[in-house]
Amino acid sequence: MGLSEEIYKRRTFAIISHPDAGKTTLTEKLLLYGGAIHTAGSVKARRSSKMATSDWMAMEQERGISISTSVMHFEWAGCEMNLLDTPGHNDFSEDTYRTLAAADTAIMLIDAVKGVEPQTIKLFQVCRMRGIPIVTFINKMDREGRDPLELLSEIEDVLGIPTSPATWPVGQGKAFTGVYDRWHQSLLKFERAEGGSNRVPIIESSLDDPALKNEIGDRFYGDLRDALELLDGAGDSFDKEKFLAGKLSPVFFGSALTNFGVEPFLDAFIDLAPAPRERMTADGDVVVPDTEDFSGFVFKIQANMDPRHRDRIAFFRICSGRFERGMQATIQRTGAKLTLAKSLMFMAQERSNVEEAFAGDIVGLWDSGQLHIGDTLFTGKSVTYEGIPRFSPENFVRVVLRDPLKRKQLKKGLDELSEEGAVQVFYDLERMERDPILGAVGRLQFDVVQNRLENEYNVHVTFDNLPYQHARWIDGELDVKEISRRSGTLCLRDIEDRLIVLFSSEWMMNRIIDDYKDKNVTFIAAVQPGRKVG
Repeated sequence: MGLSEEIYKRRTFAIISHPDAGKTTLTEKLLLYGGAIHTAGSVKARRSSKMATSDWMAMEQERGISISTSVMHFEWAGCEMNLLDTPGHNDFSEDTYRTLAAADTAIMLIDAVKGVEPQTIKLFQVCRMRGIPIVTFINKMDREGRDPLELLSEIEDVLGIPTSPATWPVGQGKAFTGVYDRWHQSLLKFERAEGGSNRVPIIESSLDDPALKNEIGDRFYGDLRDALELLDGAGDSFDKEKFLAGKLSPVFFGSALTNFGVEPFLDAFIDLAPAPRERMTADGDVVVPDTEDFSGFVFKIQANMDPRHRDRIAFFRICSGRFERGMQATIQRTGAKLTLAKSLMFMAQERSNVEEAFAGDIVGLWDSGQLHIGDTLFTGKSVTYEGIPRFSPENFVRVVLRDPLKRKQLKKGLDELSEEGAVQVFYDLERMERDPILGAVGRLQFDVVQNRLENEYNVHVTFDNLPYQHARWIDGELDVKEISRRSGTLCLRDIEDRLIVLFSSEWMMNRIIDDYKDKNVTFIAAVQPGRKVG
């Protein structure tokens, strides 16, 4: 099979949602249907001590939440599926933002009971900014939720994107028995499988099936007929070009818990989701995926996925060409040559060696510390993909080390966790490293760092909360002594020796920014790792 044919088979996508919308459950079911697992686990199934496949970190399993992006590979209908399961919790949104840079499509998961929620809005805006097409899956139809037409209206009003239902629920709550496939005009009824741990049989029927009204009742049957008539007359028809441009979202209904609607969704998703497309470089050039030159970028680094080996894995999105184990590529940032001898594909924490991969695939590269998030690797002509920024943190703590003899281990742990993007590390202006300060977008990140320092580096710490809410990197000549004399500010250096100022309030930050507006000083809210400010 040629290079273009291999690349065309790839589908690389992320799932975005608000916490508790059922994202991890849907991920499990996609893996179940793709044959990657034989029985779906649930983060709620504590009695069997069976945890979700995608949640591999100990803390994730303890709390039942996704903390770090998981990369999983499975096959469906002749296509190679690269699934990026992102954290839903707002405190881990930075990890999600970085991961979306590697995705070609996003599945937006909506809770049928709660509708569009705040974190969904934020992640949708990131997808729109990146031009990522979005497929909507309205989940939890097995519960008594909101009217489906009302949910569509909310998506359009709140997110500002037209919708085009591909399927429509047959009943709701306990009466939810299937979906009507509007594109193929067929009724798909499902047989319940115990606990939703196995694939469910589908019975294809029609709206004229005499048993349907008895199964779902007169009210739901009448609602189904009326809704389909309304959608046919006044709904938006599906336009694939608009979808690929991010201007229309096809909508599917189902229940990830019971598996109802999952298989029809997967079948349609294969045709909807684009194969890897051309990518824009930082210089404005366009790189097509089936060019012979290999290139791609690092969007995530994870240390100690296998604590026994203290490994460090760089997750790499291939943007063009073919990857072969043992090939040599150039790190654009440093110009150094890197032999890609240890390469892996993942099923969450489980890993397998990969000999070759193609544009669209996600490959784990064993890294000794040479790679940073945002790094471009290439062969042939030099290329630089747009970097992945670090956002200014909003929560700050000072690290208190319980055992002063563990200071070297603390520095190693914080350096590695900072390189992963889990937390940002700051020091005072003299670079005294005795009492580092940590910054994070969400406070739960501090719990993760504390937990990982203890379990992975054998370092016990506590945190003292600091009264700062905003941070800005400084480009220009700032009078540090003058700023430091003001109450509610703190001047620090980040791990790359860039000046950053913390502010106790938005008012204080805006006042100082206003004071320096005519002094050639810029206050920056996001920076590129590995690059100087300015």
